[in-house]
Amino acid sequence: MPSLDARGVASLLREYAQRTALRGGNPYRAKAYSRAADSLASLVVPLDVLIAEDRLTEIPGVGDAIADIIAKLYKTGTHPSLEKLRTEIPAGVLELLSVPGLRPEKVLRLYRDLGIASLAELEAAAKDDRIKKAKGLGAALQSKILQNLAIAKSAEGRLHLHRAAALLAHAKNSIRRARPELKRVTIAGDFRRGCELVADLAIVAESDKSDKTAMTSSEGLQVRVSDRKHFGAALLFATGSAAHIAQLQALAAEKGMRLDAHGLHKGRALIAGEEADIYQALGLPFIDPELREGRDEVELALKGKLPKLVTDKDLRGILHCHTDASDGTETLETMAKATRQRGFEYFGVADHSRSAHYAGGLSVEEIRQQHLEADRLNERFGNDFRILKGIESDILVDGSLDYDDEVLERFDFVVASIHGRFKLDRKAQTQRLLRAISDPHTTIIGHMTGRQLQRRPGYEIDVEKVLRACAKHDVVVEINAHPWRLDLDWRWHQAALEFGCMLSINPDAHSIPELDHMHWGVEMARKGGVPADRILNAMTLPEITRYLHQKRRSLARAA
Repeated sequence: MPSLDARGVASLLREYAQRTALRGGNPYRAKAYSRAADSLASLVVPLDVLIAEDRLTEIPGVGDAIADIIAKLYKTGTHPSLEKLRTEIPAGVLELLSVPGLRPEKVLRLYRDLGIASLAELEAAAKDDRIKKAKGLGAALQSKILQNLAIAKSAEGRLHLHRAAALLAHAKNSIRRARPELKRVTIAGDFRRGCELVADLAIVAESDKSDKTAMTSSEGLQVRVSDRKHFGAALLFATGSAAHIAQLQALAAEKGMRLDAHGLHKGRALIAGEEADIYQALGLPFIDPELREGRDEVELALKGKLPKLVTDKDLRGILHCHTDASDGTETLETMAKATRQRGFEYFGVADHSRSAHYAGGLSVEEIRQQHLEADRLNERFGNDFRILKGIESDILVDGSLDYDDEVLERFDFVVASIHGRFKLDRKAQTQRLLRAISDPHTTIIGHMTGRQLQRRPGYEIDVEKVLRACAKHDVVVEINAHPWRLDLDWRWHQAALEFGCMLSINPDAHSIPELDHMHWGVEMARKGGVPADRILNAMTLPEITRYLHQKRRSLARAA
């Protein structure tokens, strides 16, 4: 059998991952195979070269054991363990693993008890009410399957932002190593536009040679090589979006010019080939990539009304983080020091409240102990850094917060969030949020819609009504920066700004590495057109201290 290319090996390794998950045992093994398969799919250097040069472990997620599996799959088109696994489960059953929330053990029950062996059969069984009647499965699972089948179809082939970042960074390094003569190796596609899920992995590079070479990876990653004269236009078109490019082309036509992937032309003459020069020649300021969705960005640019978008450097502190007092992995001191080392001025701890039993929510006594620890650490930190005492208070089903007023008054800030009862109808869920927002102790509404990308949709609420209430009660809207959430959706940011809301970019960090999720929140804010002066944690330590103090004074007056 002839050797496979990277695409073929990635497909087999992904199958190996899925069958391993269905076999049971260590779940991390299957996840490791799956991540390695994703990395193989974005290779730029031919797989046979990496194998010949013994460089497989340079691929993200590939250690010695997985390298051995890849080598055998490449050479023989199979693997003894894979062949053994294939005798246990039909290929169609693997499709069921793409449905969010459908765990391997449930997939096996569906296959063994109901004979379901494909997505089509799964959908038919759910619509025929056969799943809810099966022992050990039930109505709740059937409802979840019907809901999440749509997510599985829409999310196919798309990656979370942080995962796409890792693959693209590896691809850039591979290109530079394989083609050292290339310059300006630049990431493009919807990743450059800051999309929350990335479908088209794209890179543009500059070559001195007049004979440009288009490079394409085994699967998914598109690499375009252009000369210096046309590089900017190639980058513009590779970035997109299609709707934005179409608007630019229409504007060019109005001005008697023609815009294509080789540049902006008038007749046969090249007017501009660099991105910034193309925008300038069209009478536009440079439009940041995150705004290029074909909405109203060209119109705003023509009127000189484009926002100055927030940047990573604008953020002065971090709010909404967890420690080992609830479900985090690190102590308060360790998290605070890691935040300080990153150049921030304050760390806002917000562990879970007592109703969150699954997350080790804090009792009143544990709150007292945490505050004593924060006071001790703040004395040591001095005036240039401070721990702000917060809580992520569960919004109970009636909209009340998860502590008495006397306890809530002890905090510098309160993040109010929904963590359960997601299936309330739209009216009831909206009223639940409105009551929490009207509570004078609430500082921030956390992950407003509760969505988890590619896992579950948000619960049903009237977002506009909730945003208007936040503006009315001076409650900050969270942009949750965890790459699985990125909630509030960037498509609502402009409405929040127009209603008068402040926003806060929060990592919802449960560990030190997750502090760096802040960047993905910045990307979402930029995509939503948010400037730094509307971001709560772009305030300096004195400014946010004064802001929170004034809110507490308002609370005291109301009492």
